[in-house]
Amino acid sequence: MKPLVPMDDYGIFADSHDIARVDSLYVARAFEKQHKNVLRDIARITDPKSGLSEEFNRLNFELVNYKDAKGEKRPCYYLTRDGFTMLTMGYTGKKAMKFKEKYIRRFNEMEEQIKSLVKARQQFPKLTRMVKSIHDNPKPYHYSNECDLLNRLVLGMSAKQFRERHGIAKGESIRPYLTAAQIAALDYLQDVDVGLLVGVPDFNQRKMLLQWSLMNYRGECEKLCNPSN
Repeated sequence: MKPLVPMDDYGIFADSHDIARVDSLYVARAFEKQHKNVLRDIARITDPKSGLSEEFNRLNFELVNYKDAKGEKRPCYYLTRDGFTMLTMGYTGKKAMKFKEKYIRRFNEMEEQIKSLVKARQQFPKLTRMVKSIHDNPKPYHYSNECDLLNRLVLGMSAKQFRERHGIAKGESIRPYLTAAQIAALDYLQDVDVGLLVGVPDFNQRKMLLQWSLMNYRGECEKLCNPSN
């Protein structure tokens, strides 16, 4: 299945079950190890005699294949945060500690991103139901116009324009490519829009109210980030 969030420069991605994972190839590269040695370490950890339960190994170490430069299939692993932690526990030294800190930080960011994407996936039906409620015979553009209204207010462009600018495939969600601040603003504005759709069915009036709401939201965010101002 297609991953929720594509693999980033750290080799971290969100799988189709909304779980953050990291590719063992990237772990080897980051910690300056040969991949075969990382596979050896994983084999040692996941050995039935290691003490780890079969369930832990199954949930945190997913064996997959990739094609090497010659086009031949080779094994690698997709590790969860717990799997990564267990693997790198024995990697010591100043440089190793630096890389572990970076990866833990990136796992934290990815997990927050996953929460936001899951929330958006749950909230979107509310928006579509409200759009449907104000049109006797809603057309596809009624839904796309509403989404583009929110995207233009927050991003300054439609989802289509964002995809074109960032080389994202047609039909792919743009959320994995947004910043945390952009996602938070979109979530906020979508909640406001759900509340406005029935009370303010006129598109232009709703746009003005959403602009005002976004301006206030950003003002409040600025105060929280700079309490001394």
